[in-house]
Amino acid sequence: MKLWVVAVGQRVPDWAQTAWDDYAKRFPPELKLELKAVKTEPRASKTLDTLLAAERERIEAAIPRGTRIVALDERGTALTTKALAARLTHWQGEGGDVALVIGGPDGLDPGFKAAAHERIRLSDLTLPHAMVRVLLAEQLYRAWSVNAGHPYHRE
Repeated sequence: MKLWVVAVGQRVPDWAQTAWDDYAKRFPPELKLELKAVKTEPRASKTLDTLLAAERERIEAAIPRGTRIVALDERGTALTTKALAARLTHWQGEGGDVALVIGGPDGLDPGFKAAAHERIRLSDLTLPHAMVRVLLAEQLYRAWSVNAGHPYHRE
């Protein structure tokens, strides 16, 4: 199974890339974590709807057909680590790949969020996009470790 993190925005600080790489390499061969960075639409003199629609097209083009889509949304379902571990087990049981989608500076297109299979949130706090990538990678790794009985997650 592959976990795709599809994130609007192509450049992140070196510390965020280093942290992402560290977590991504920890996953076992049967559960790969990969990043697909999508170009942010230029903000100059465009309406919000136009911006979000353009980013939505790029996001949809980056997601392989048949992939389960999980949108990260501030109004999505809040999950504990154990609940995320249960979601991961469920996704693995379905047998397909999963794309977890991080929107750009203005979020995700409302139609895209509505069409997603699930909507989750990582925090009640507003986080920088680079931090969201790292936090998501860490929490997915932690969810895997819970399910695998790996010592990374301790209670």
